[in-house]
Amino acid sequence: MNQHLPPSIEDIERLAEAAWTSLPEAVRAACGGLAIRVEDFASDEILADLGIEDPFELTGLYDGLSLTGRSHFDQPVAPDIVWLFRRPILDEWIERGDIDLFDLVRHVLVHEIAHHLGWSDEDIMTVDDWTA
Repeated sequence: MNQHLPPSIEDIERLAEAAWTSLPEAVRAACGGLAIRVEDFASDEILADLGIEDPFELTGLYDGLSLTGRSHFDQPVAPDIVWLFRRPILDEWIERGDIDLFDLVRHVLVHEIAHHLGWSDEDIMTVDDWTA
């Protein structure tokens, strides 16, 4: 990363890849073909669907049908995706000032993977990261 420029999408992708490989093998195996994508912000359509007006409020999103919500008869119509939104992540990183960017990216990634596994926001808040 260039010290004089904010981390790019590619920089966040590299951090997300490192965060992914730091997760236990059992978690990665359970995620199968889960795709991880990084964009600057969520699309206007996603924000509208979630009722979010400020795009800086959404650092990540799981897009798919959770493993606990599937049946054997479900046919995938698109890959499950974890979206990481660079600008809101960077904004939170700067505002907090007390967290390493890798740790924040890993935290958002773990949160969204937990949704893929079928955990609710309440469930996620009761446990630490798998990497702790």
